[in-house]
Amino acid sequence: MLIIPAIDLLDGKCVRLHQGNYAEKTEYSSDPVSVGMEWKRQGGEFLHLVDLDGAKAGHPVNLEIAGKIARETGIPSELGGGIRSIEHIESALQSGISRVILGTVAYRNPALVKEAAKCYPGKIIIGIDCKKGLVAVQGWTKTESITALELAVMMLDAGIDTFIFTDISRDGTLAGPNFQALQEFSQGIEASVIASGGISSIKDIQDLNQLNCSNITGVIVGKALYDGCFTLKEALQAL
Repeated sequence: MLIIPAIDLLDGKCVRLHQGNYAEKTEYSSDPVSVGMEWKRQGGEFLHLVDLDGAKAGHPVNLEIAGKIARETGIPSELGGGIRSIEHIESALQSGISRVILGTVAYRNPALVKEAAKCYPGKIIIGIDCKKGLVAVQGWTKTESITALELAVMMLDAGIDTFIFTDISRDGTLAGPNFQALQEFSQGIEASVIASGGISSIKDIQDLNQLNCSNITGVIVGKALYDGCFTLKEALQAL
């Protein structure tokens, strides 16, 4: 299982939000590239980049810095946040990003997802963010009346084979993952699932790895790394 450090970008800086609330942010670095280099130094094999400004604006805002992180670290990187058109996807991939995360547009425009999956096979993944089991969109500012699993099934039909599952109530809280929700989601689809939200300890990662879900192939870790709960190197060694 991959351990994937997160770098959330807001105003060009590396930050973390509490439960997706833009008003509750903690700034960790004004130099996100150096953060990426540190994860590389500790053995990171993949990076999870989020354009928080883009998620709210509906178009990429921090694409230049995200591409620079990917290029200078040389680590495969995924980027989400405000990517809602084929042009956005193409720009991200051309900047050096390895794969693109689609969120809001997956619900609003399934036809675009199908087109993107066909044009860029293996480069498109879907981020499904949930509040109380329902899909949240637009930088987690709105909740729709569709469940995570219902949306995932729609996306499987569109040609998607990898999903990021985030329980917003756990994100940035260090409260531990929602193991039950993750298990139900993972067992409900035949696709690769990356867990996200709430990781607080190496034990959380180990417990995820021991769930009866062979399709959970990765876990995104943010606040726990930034707050020094453990190092990426320690987590990789523990697995």
